[in-house]
Amino acid sequence: MSKIAIVILNWNGRKYLEQFLPSVFATTYNDYEVIVADNGSTDDSIEFLKANYPTIRLIIFKQNLGFAKGYNEALNQVNAEYYAILNSDVEVTPDWLQPMADLLDSNKKIAACQSKLLSYHNKKIFEYAGAAGGWIDKFGYPFAKGRVFDFSEEDNGQYNQEEPIFWASGASLFIRSSVFHEMKGFDEYFFAHQEEIDLCWRIQLAGYLIYSCPSSVVYHVGGGTLPKGNSLKTFLNFRNNKIMLSKNLPFAKKLWVIPVRNILDMLSAGKGLLTGDGGYFIAIIRAHIAFLKWWLFHRHKSIFPASKKGKLFGLLNKNMVWQHFAKKKKTFSEIVGKTN
Repeated sequence: MSKIAIVILNWNGRKYLEQFLPSVFATTYNDYEVIVADNGSTDDSIEFLKANYPTIRLIIFKQNLGFAKGYNEALNQVNAEYYAILNSDVEVTPDWLQPMADLLDSNKKIAACQSKLLSYHNKKIFEYAGAAGGWIDKFGYPFAKGRVFDFSEEDNGQYNQEEPIFWASGASLFIRSSVFHEMKGFDEYFFAHQEEIDLCWRIQLAGYLIYSCPSSVVYHVGGGTLPKGNSLKTFLNFRNNKIMLSKNLPFAKKLWVIPVRNILDMLSAGKGLLTGDGGYFIAIIRAHIAFLKWWLFHRHKSIFPASKKGKLFGLLNKNMVWQHFAKKKKTFSEIVGKTN
């Protein structure tokens, strides 16, 4: 058993594997294994890996299972103390693994952490998918240290402290294998998008901690599978966010948080319609209908929290929409202030 299994889920990503696997194999940590789980690719990804990286262990699925089920199926076949879940479109720095391993080794209560995510195309700017660690507001809007909605800050070391966060990005997620399986992995109903936020929420409710680990640095292309503005991406984000709120919020909070979120979503959909983005409008309406179908017919397919007693870190008791769009606050520190 390797101490760390670096597991990359691939779907038609041969160009990213060719571009970024050299950085993965330049990792200076000395006890790791690299595994690529292929999600039914129709390009020549598998042939490329067999010809150029014969030491990589391949797990091959016949169809695209999505991010959530793809990783669940793959990690059920991987034996390691820690999983380093890594997107295929990420360039890692040589020492990216050591700080995360040291952090989890130091405290058994820390179940997972994430690297500092910077943009591959502009390495001074935080990357959208998780920046320096994920937070969430009281209505379920995810944001991150260094990224609020579509605004990404320049990295000047302002978020270099290791500290608890709400969620760790699936682009570079380091997690105890024992906790991953204790939580029953990702909720496969999500297919893709926000499944890591849901998992981290359930982990915190179970009494564990999620941490930022900014001394581990990686560079993320982002949008490699579904680019920004894609209607399917919009649909999955809005649907999955509502499912996540329904599953994890205490009953009393659900009674008012979800109705308010419905109003905010409809305002967002209306803005899309008024600005000529009909696809965005339709995707949000479809997401709300899909949520209702999940509530009525498919809740039994999801993973619910085993406990709701754990303390939540990285939860902002404010409305991010109001803070960012009405009060014109752009940065994490302007909205949240100092963290501890």
